Amino acid sequence: MTRLLLLDVGNSRLKWALAVDGRLGRQRALPIGARGALPVAALCAALPKRIDGVRIVSVAAPRATRRLAQALRRATGVQPRVLHTAAQAGGVRCGYDEPWRLGADRWAAVIGAHHLHTPARAICVVDVGTAMTVDYVSPGGRHGGGAIVPGPALMVASLLGGTQGIQVRAAPRADTGRALFARGTHAAIVQGAHYAAAAFIERALHEARRRHGGRPELVLTGGGAAGLLPYLQVPCRIVPDLVLRGLLALG
Repeated sequence: MTRLLLLDVGNSRLKWALAVDGRLGRQRALPIGARGALPVAALCAALPKRIDGVRIVSVAAPRATRRLAQALRRATGVQPRVLHTAAQAGGVRCGYDEPWRLGADRWAAVIGAHHLHTPARAICVVDVGTAMTVDYVSPGGRHGGGAIVPGPALMVASLLGGTQGIQVRAAPRADTGRALFARGTHAAIVQGAHYAAAAFIERALHEARRRHGGRPELVLTGGGAAGLLPYLQVPCRIVPDLVLRGLLALG
């Protein structure tokens, strides 16, 4: 029995799972602390006694990622592998002119998406987090590039923190629907952010069809994916552990 530890270190959460003999287990998550402090002790305490391999994809600061890798090496006795974007890996060719500029988390998600189906099909991959990214991958594993915008939560925070005229002093009443035209300032900001994100996704899907042909599947991942589902008017699939699937697919 081979146990592989897979970790996805994001901006707000550290997601991890065990793959036993190539089968991915349940994804778990730990919050990242103030100033990017990683929950190393809590993670190590939750691990089983024997780990045969460790793979990490991280958008944390390089120093924090190195400290995490060192702690895991001490805890497991194996040297972790930290994923870096390459020109080609896992059956996917990177579409960036300079592959190293593509975030490793996006790279892992694209690889994971490419391995969702047999035979493979065209996919638009959307990761809804602090930032929201969209990437296209062809059935043949050609990454067609992507785009980045603020995620809905960051849109809301930027409006509340970057304007003088918008002030929300009291806790808003619970929203009772998904109407675009809200009846309060806080609800208007939240609804506007979600509708803007949904419109961006739908336009990206339209652009993928126009440029590459066919009807690519829309796959969502990230902590904010489920919250966007009611706002989308196109079919989609949510795969919460897509990044971890990509790490596993690297063999």
